[in-house]
Amino acid sequence: MKDVARRAGVSVGTVSNVVNRPDRVAPSTRQQVLDAIDELGFVRNESARQLRAGRSRTIGLVVLDISNPFFTDVIHGAEICANENGAVIMLCNSGHDPDREARYLDLLEEQRVQGLLIMPAARDNPRLDRLAQRGTPVVVVDGVVDHPDRCSVATGDRRGGSLAIGHLIERGHRTIGFVGGPLTLHQVQQRHQGAVRALAEAPDGGATLTVFETSSLTASAGQVAGERIAGLNANDRPTAVFCASDLVALGVIHALARHGIAVPDDVAVVGYDDIDYAAAVPLSSVRQPGELIGRTATELLLDEIRGRAAHQHRRVAFEPELAIRASSEAPRQRHSPMARTGD
Repeated sequence: MKDVARRAGVSVGTVSNVVNRPDRVAPSTRQQVLDAIDELGFVRNESARQLRAGRSRTIGLVVLDISNPFFTDVIHGAEICANENGAVIMLCNSGHDPDREARYLDLLEEQRVQGLLIMPAARDNPRLDRLAQRGTPVVVVDGVVDHPDRCSVATGDRRGGSLAIGHLIERGHRTIGFVGGPLTLHQVQQRHQGAVRALAEAPDGGATLTVFETSSLTASAGQVAGERIAGLNANDRPTAVFCASDLVALGVIHALARHGIAVPDDVAVVGYDDIDYAAAVPLSSVRQPGELIGRTATELLLDEIRGRAAHQHRRVAFEPELAIRASSEAPRQRHSPMARTGD
């Protein structure tokens, strides 16, 4: 910075302002400094700036599964908002593993991130309380929390589960499967609870829900569950399944097709998330606005970082919507099935 100041004929403080607070410097002087920076190839030492300020411009984001397109949408929304506000995202993938998540939380605190966005592997994590107590604001993403001192942003998962099952009941299905897991995952619990509630509220009753728990919300886990469903006697097999994620649903559809079980003629399928690929299948799915969730969570976090005492904690829950497509149409409404045979 001294070299830049000397080349531009200004003070080191002016160079600092151009780099960190350019609005405080007259345009002509700012351009002199920028020209000097360009000529000398100056790059700011962010580590030194962080050491002086005691806090970085980095926001930590811990996601459950970076391979899931829904989480990619959340990340995209968070990244756009952070970029608009002069911050950067440090992305960590916990893979649903609480131990791995704990290691990332330690790393992010060591990096002095200015705040944390997290999709927690477990709903109650005392580490998040300790982070907040030590001055690192925390916002829970894709899950509503009952915590007076923490913001959260999500979609109403119980409502989403109710929408999916209500739709299948309206289509005449009475033996329905719920495919997803692990059941310890809060989002899966909420979607399952919504499904159970919709069955209980069905006007004629008589519908049943069989749970096919998966190890994760991935297509491969869905394939395993689909094989279990396909292996059932036709009289015992559910006529419809509600999957806790679109990836699981795609795996189920693939497994059923391998056994010549047609969707929706033999088994109707509804997914969750409404990822881009769902419309191409075409898969009925409960839609949640991933990019908007990421953006809103980041806005709340930045507001807390800047406002501190004045910040009002909020729990934001977006309303889910059901996108109805061919995978859950009643058999009489279709002339040919989506999938009959083949991979």
